[in-house]
Amino acid sequence: MRKLNVFESLTLNGYYSGPDGDMSWAYALSADPEFQEFVKRNASDAGMLLFGRVTYQMMASYWPTPVAAKNDPVVAKGMNEAEKVVFSRTLKTADWVNTTIVKSDLLDAVRTLKQQSGKSLVVLGSGSIVAQLADAGLVDEYQIVVKPVALGTGRTLFEGVKSNLGLKLTGSRVFGNGSLVLNYGPAK
Repeated sequence: MRKLNVFESLTLNGYYSGPDGDMSWAYALSADPEFQEFVKRNASDAGMLLFGRVTYQMMASYWPTPVAAKNDPVVAKGMNEAEKVVFSRTLKTADWVNTTIVKSDLLDAVRTLKQQSGKSLVVLGSGSIVAQLADAGLVDEYQIVVKPVALGTGRTLFEGVKSNLGLKLTGSRVFGNGSLVLNYGPAK
């Protein structure tokens, strides 16, 4: 059975996106070779990537480009080669290589994917999908990258979650650029 992991960047005050979906804060930190190596290693072992439409379109507009290949060749290679699923009822086509559009029920589709063999399932961004999966108890691990930034407004990661999520800290790591990675699993 596959595990479902969430990888999400958050501000200190808990936002995964700023006003109008702004994510520039997540990439505005000074360069940190150790953090860059961490990101490269994650991208190399990614597994099947799961996205909502908005995050998918943002990622698909960057990672397959020559600019991405030049700026971050290891991550671009991992992102482009990974099998990808985008959950959308409105998206007609998915031009990014190795992408499947799923229009059926998110929770049923993810339960089916988890029952299959293969690498882990990884949700990148896609906050509204994370909240639904969390509320259904389908997430096995949260890897939260807390960035040393606070925003005036934005959207919180667990926006819309109806139940209490008991989590336990399973690991942490601090980077020179001020980012903090926190790993959580279900407390059950």
